[in-house]
Amino acid sequence: MRVRLPEADVRPLSLDRCRLAVVFMLAFACVLALARPVRAGPPTYTGEAPVNTQSDDERAEALKTALASVVIDQTGDSGVLARSDVAAAVAKAERYVLQFRYKRATVDGAGPPLVLVAEFDSAAVDDMLQKLGLKDAIGTAPLDATPSEATVWISGIRSAEQYARVIAYLGKSNLVRGAQPREARGDGLLVKLSLATDLRHFLDAVGMERMLTVVNAAPPVEGVDATLALGQ
Repeated sequence: MRVRLPEADVRPLSLDRCRLAVVFMLAFACVLALARPVRAGPPTYTGEAPVNTQSDDERAEALKTALASVVIDQTGDSGVLARSDVAAAVAKAERYVLQFRYKRATVDGAGPPLVLVAEFDSAAVDDMLQKLGLKDAIGTAPLDATPSEATVWISGIRSAEQYARVIAYLGKSNLVRGAQPREARGDGLLVKLSLATDLRHFLDAVGMERMLTVVNAAPPVEGVDATLALGQ
């Protein structure tokens, strides 16, 4: 049984929240008016590798190790790196990395003192895996898909930039025919979606792409078909 949102959640917006809502709507209007890609960072896959130093040579090798861990995680096959074509693709890790950082190793006195944390472009990695026959295409509606509509609540939106990231992500999705923001409240946004498939397939793609997190695929809230959250 679905229930209505508690009164505390639907009370009039405070001045600060009203200002944030206005910022969200203005950002959306700008995205439509400019009709050009939004400068928003793509979703990423994270890989790690232990290192002794921050030298260029060691970093190059660590990036390969980090990407290898991503490939294993995405394919679920720890032996996939034995394939020469996969190993050759992983050797080109620098093509896929967006940014990296170093952190201290958690184990004291054992092993390398540092860990390289690399963020890889998930779209580029997915494309590489698909070309290698290791992953089905993501974000493509099945041939027998039935278009549908759904209303989703997306939380974790705290700035106009994050709002633009969400709108750009939905606009680029092959599974989304249209996205219409309906309401901004607190750090969340209510969006009406016109989908090229059913809600379940859309949520499956969202979960794999990792830009948004599926919080609840069937929330007991009237007028909301799923709740999502923007990742960091």
